[in-house]
Amino acid sequence: MDAILLHGLIAVESAPALKLPSAPGRAVARTYPGAPQEAASIELQPLSRTPKPNKSASTSRINLASTSSSGHLPKSRTETTIFSVGPELEEQSRPGTPKADSVNDDSANIDGVEAMQSIMEPYMNRWRLLAMCLISLSNGMSDSAPGALIPSIEEYYNIGYAIVSLIFVGNALGFIAGAFFVDAIRERLGRAKTLAVGQGLISLGYIPMIATAPYPAIVVSFFFVGFGMSINLAMGNVFCGSLSNSTTALSMMHGSYGIGGTVGPLLATAMVTVFEVVWSRYYAVSLGLAVLGACRDTQQHLGSSAGGSGGQSGSTAVPKRDWRADVTAMVSALSNRVVLLGALFIFAYQGAEVSISGWVNTFLMDSRHVHDGSVGYVTAGFWGGITLGRFLLAPPAHRIGEKLFVVIVVVGACAFQLVVWLVPNLIGNAVAVAIVGLLLGPVYPCAAAVFMRNISKQKQVSGMGVISAFGSSGGAAAPFTTGLLAQAVGTFVLHPIVIGLFVVMMICWYGLPNKPKRSE
Repeated sequence: MDAILLHGLIAVESAPALKLPSAPGRAVARTYPGAPQEAASIELQPLSRTPKPNKSASTSRINLASTSSSGHLPKSRTETTIFSVGPELEEQSRPGTPKADSVNDDSANIDGVEAMQSIMEPYMNRWRLLAMCLISLSNGMSDSAPGALIPSIEEYYNIGYAIVSLIFVGNALGFIAGAFFVDAIRERLGRAKTLAVGQGLISLGYIPMIATAPYPAIVVSFFFVGFGMSINLAMGNVFCGSLSNSTTALSMMHGSYGIGGTVGPLLATAMVTVFEVVWSRYYAVSLGLAVLGACRDTQQHLGSSAGGSGGQSGSTAVPKRDWRADVTAMVSALSNRVVLLGALFIFAYQGAEVSISGWVNTFLMDSRHVHDGSVGYVTAGFWGGITLGRFLLAPPAHRIGEKLFVVIVVVGACAFQLVVWLVPNLIGNAVAVAIVGLLLGPVYPCAAAVFMRNISKQKQVSGMGVISAFGSSGGAAAPFTTGLLAQAVGTFVLHPIVIGLFVVMMICWYGLPNKPKRSE
């Protein structure tokens, strides 16, 4: 009785149900005690406020079996719920299909990991490598010629060893300047246009040489040539070093440089001695190759590559960078242990290479009393050995391991350099010089492959630019020092300088880490 009176005084009402956002899911049968037995239908409105007219909503109907309750409880109702799914939700529930234009043949991601490219895949990499080999061929012809042309340059300008060595200094300063600006140029222009800028600067430097300008202008011309070569070398090392078979790609690229280094002294010696042409006319051939490299469709071949970013199109707006950011990037790269040791290693390597190429002819003329122009072919033998070494010794280096292989060949090169110094036989010296070139040939590709594996992807361009700049500075400091000392005490100083540089190479190589090579 009290309960009935209390029920009349107080009306108990259930709170309104919370309206939750609808979502597709499994239908679950719910029983409501005391509800009528007839089935009730609840229809959910489509999620889309403005459904597309060309697509109809798909509706799925679920019938639930009737159940009855036992005892004094009233029978429960069976609920039939109709879920109406709008077209937008239907599209969202489907797995996405990749668009055709989003598929790029230059990169592939497998399980979120970027797949490494190779020389053969994608197909365009073959043309990119061919373009870099052509550029390296031209660079080799330019770098190897001074060794055969130095006697003619001294005679034409009536200068000595110390003054003629300034061409190496000008070339080195250009390389160093190029290393500081290569990353900034790449950020603004992209890889293809950066390569075109490098070839344009090289072509600009050859024009005063062909015109046989005054000697100070010749030194400045070598600066522009070195600047352009620094750009091309850094971009080529990054591209080839980022491939899965990087040792082979780098060997092909630098082997082409060796071919140019072999052809250069042969052609320069023939033009000066056989055809009696002024020394400067040789660079007309180099100018032709540089223009050919600049006019190639570099945007198609080298617009993008496996190694990092940089393939921006010309229409892409790139934010301007402050020069302090470029200096910071260079300092940051120098703070890296691999970059620092690699820079010192290449400094010593290229210093030894350029010193042998530039001064071995003069040493043979003074010490072996050979005064005809045929001694210029010894330099061609040296570069021929470098070429064969880069092509033939790269596969054994890959199998043995770059770290151990470089130690073996540098020790052998040091031994044959002693033969050139101590054995007074012209033919024996020429053969020994060629063997030194053969052993030194694979050193640079092997070293570049080790550097690329141990430098982070973000610092590869700036790091390789620093390494290239130090290499060029070594290619200037060593031959310039050799020229100064040769003027004072004699050309025999070439050999202790070269052997000392070999020792520096071994010390730096020992300190480099040996990161395992990534194969996929």
